[in-house]
Amino acid sequence: MGKSKKIANNILELIGETPMIRLNKVASKLKGEYFAKIEGCNPGHSAKDRIALYIIEEAERKGLLKPGNTIIETTSGNTGFSIAMVSIIKGYECKLAVSSKSSQDKIDMLKAMGAEVYVCPANVPADDSRSYYQVAKRLHEEIKGSIYINQYFNYLNSEAHYRTTGPEIWKQTNGEITHLVTCSGTGGTISGIGKYLKERNPNIKIIGVDAYGSVLKKYHETGEFDEKEIFPYRIEGLGKNLIPSVTDFDTIDKYVKVNDENSAHTARDIVKTEGIFVGYTSGAAFQAVKQLSDKGEFKETDKVVIIFPDHGSRYLSKIYSDKWMEEQGFFDSKNESLLKKIQYVK
Repeated sequence: MGKSKKIANNILELIGETPMIRLNKVASKLKGEYFAKIEGCNPGHSAKDRIALYIIEEAERKGLLKPGNTIIETTSGNTGFSIAMVSIIKGYECKLAVSSKSSQDKIDMLKAMGAEVYVCPANVPADDSRSYYQVAKRLHEEIKGSIYINQYFNYLNSEAHYRTTGPEIWKQTNGEITHLVTCSGTGGTISGIGKYLKERNPNIKIIGVDAYGSVLKKYHETGEFDEKEIFPYRIEGLGKNLIPSVTDFDTIDKYVKVNDENSAHTARDIVKTEGIFVGYTSGAAFQAVKQLSDKGEFKETDKVVIIFPDHGSRYLSKIYSDKWMEEQGFFDSKNESLLKKIQYVK
């Protein structure tokens, strides 16, 4: 069968060119127009598909990867899934050091994709031998013929978004975007997209979303790495307890911090108002938009693009579990109506 525009040769050809959707009900009380870039529509259900494919193909081009070699990475889950998916198609072994903060759904998905998973304690310093950073480094040193993706310190992470996501957003908004709001973890997404957009129009505001318990916002504002900022939080793939060299802080205009509880409820609100089954970080991103709007950040003429990084299926045992929400203390008198009781008909 010849190549068809309607039939992909493999799943990797479906990466990128994700849709953008106008947000209506959830943004109805906010000034401006709001658009979500739905990265959960990538075949691996997250923006990390882009960097996994780009970095691995660059390694192949440079002769660093040969069939049967091993790919190693640290991940909160999404990057690992994308790497495992690419590894299956291209014939590589995959070993992943995963934070214990990652949902069980993500860990189970990684195992189902054939990856060897090392679950590491989340709340230890980055230089602790048990941290997922150090475990990945050790595996790389021990396994001959392996490469370590190292997304936090690999400039190709940012370059993947500069070459793909940034141009897509510019084209989809006809160059009329005024603000980009996106979560900042490794910093690859915000830095790559931000660089591309700023080259087209330096007046576009690039706004990063950080978590309480992370060091990024203070570092951006003061240049100081403050360990006192670090404490445990629940949102996955957002914020950091180290400074990733991938993050181009000069491209970012400001950071906004969001908390676990509000972000969880906002994700659930997006599902119930827009019908888009989003992940925890998508809730965090739109929570930041609401907080910025409350402070008068946006005008009626603004066109704001928010990156929704992944799919809600990764969080079935977390924010979409009423049991988990109750255990975290995220339900109270003002939002207990969100609890939907299941009725069993006998």
